[in-house]
Amino acid sequence: MSKLYFRYGAMNSGKSTALLQAAYNYEERSQHVLLAKPAIDSKGDRKIVSRLGVTREVDFLVEPKDNLRELFKSNRTNQQNGKEIACLLIDEAQFLTPDQVDQALELAVLDKVPVLAYGIRTDFQTKSFPGSRRLLEIAHSLEELKTICRCGRKAMFNGRVINGSFTFDGEQVAIDGDQVSYESLCASCYLEKKQII
Repeated sequence: MSKLYFRYGAMNSGKSTALLQAAYNYEERSQHVLLAKPAIDSKGDRKIVSRLGVTREVDFLVEPKDNLRELFKSNRTNQQNGKEIACLLIDEAQFLTPDQVDQALELAVLDKVPVLAYGIRTDFQTKSFPGSRRLLEIAHSLEELKTICRCGRKAMFNGRVINGSFTFDGEQVAIDGDQVSYESLCASCYLEKKQII
């Protein structure tokens, strides 16, 4: 049986790099994959961008109104000329809607196509993204990709930095860019930055 996988971690834990490595591994064995990401992730436009400098164009973008299962089926035909697809790899899966996560499960179970979703669990306020919450609820397999905090401990939170200062207010989604960046923090450093300690 094919499965829905959720591989999650704090910012800078190598999620996009792991996704690109998985795609490479499939293709090295002459298996075809499709890559997708939610359209809201404007970083890299139509590309998956690893912090190591590796990039790759996605086969399709997912808008909030899209049916993921139908979008996959139409792109499977368009992109691979009828060749069988070994799996669907999704970057920034936290931005999927809960319905799209359900559709990813349908793809895995009903259409027998493994779906590997990569994303973060929580936002800069430690609140779960709707897509991540649903993935945690229904994915067959959960795998945490780990990274470290500036202090050397395991990072599990994402601190939002605007103009050099940590902020804990604002919209849930602000894509990495010129004015906004993120830092992976352990619980202690996160609370210290929030000035609770």
